[in-house]
Amino acid sequence: MPTILDLIDYGRQTGCSDIHLTADLPPVFRSNGVLVKGPFEMSKREIGEMIIGMLSEMNREKIKRGEDADFTFVTPEGLRQRVNVYRQQNELCAAVRLLNDTIPTFEELGLPPIIRKLAAEPRGLILITGPTGSGKSTTLAAMIDYINVNFAKHIITIEDPVEYRHYHKLSMIHQREVGVDVSSFADALRSSLREDPDVILVGEMRDYETISAAVTAAETGHLVLSTLHTIGAANTVDRIIDVFPPHSQQQIRTQLASTLKGVVTQQLVPLASGEGRMAALEVMTGTDAVLNLIRENKTHQLSSAMQTGSRDGMNTLNSHLAKLVKEGKIGFDTGLQWSSDKNEFNQYF
Repeated sequence: MPTILDLIDYGRQTGCSDIHLTADLPPVFRSNGVLVKGPFEMSKREIGEMIIGMLSEMNREKIKRGEDADFTFVTPEGLRQRVNVYRQQNELCAAVRLLNDTIPTFEELGLPPIIRKLAAEPRGLILITGPTGSGKSTTLAAMIDYINVNFAKHIITIEDPVEYRHYHKLSMIHQREVGVDVSSFADALRSSLREDPDVILVGEMRDYETISAAVTAAETGHLVLSTLHTIGAANTVDRIIDVFPPHSQQQIRTQLASTLKGVVTQQLVPLASGEGRMAALEVMTGTDAVLNLIRENKTHQLSSAMQTGSRDGMNTLNSHLAKLVKEGKIGFDTGLQWSSDKNEFNQYF
């Protein structure tokens, strides 16, 4: 019977991003964004035993109570995996994300110079957005590592679970895990303001309390980086505002207009060569024009501001996809498939 270490080893050797363990199926791997069956035959009982074998006593109790379990699984070689164990039809399942053992640089990720400029901001709010599996955590890890290497700052990360391990370099860095070191994102954010941070990374802005605390932290002179599961800069701003009750929405617009430094939306798109994927980006920076549109509740005009803001490092997702097609990096059909507005995408040709 193969072990979880055998599956992880196979997944890493073949360049997969995820492993799925589920009853009545052999282990399934995600390769270049597509699900494929691996070479392992396993019974339902063996799959269940493999999942239980990864769980700590605390996480076994969680599963017994009917909760999902999020945790990091580390191999003897120190390679890290983010694991989510859940039930469906009363059977245990697991999704295992294979994390890079080294933090890639901006150049290795193919990110534009504006990302470096955003990471060097002394204060404000920076959001990296996109669907699940679009590389948000990796982009954030690269930004934190850039700060860590180049600036003497105190960095606090709040994650669920901790994905990339950072070590003290020029900066001092503390990584807090929700459910282990602290009870919630919002609690960790509130207490972090008493811990003399310069930079705060919030793994995910999930709810009103976390978003409110993150904006407050940015307002009080800290650089706050976080993620949202939104596609597009305008959608991201709308999502944040919609979380607040109607009587508070003008206030949060004003707060965003004074703190937002940038919104980066990314999607991983397959390369024309068929080997691997790369990030297609939409970038909105906090220029006076952009912040004014947010303040005045004119988010529907943000796309136009990005189209004309290339001098400030801005671009829409469609313009970047069109650029990648023209450079031969991705196919036209791929660009069209991942486009957020197919008519606008076609206009670039």
